[in-house]
Amino acid sequence: MKNISQEELAKQIQVSRQTINAMEKGKYVPSTVLALKLSRFFEKAVEEIFALEESD
Repeated sequence: MKNISQEELAKQIQVSRQTINAMEKGKYVPSTVLALKLSRFFEKAVEEIFALEESD
């Protein structure tokens, strides 16, 4: 969305690059706080970034 690296995003929201990588691969579900940080950073609603799977 903002054309930045995982490392840059990780620094902006104070997590590790591995956390960003795991979220992108669907191996990590972020906490509410982390989801809100991402929402704020990208200036998007949480629902625009994350969606519930039918199995959730």
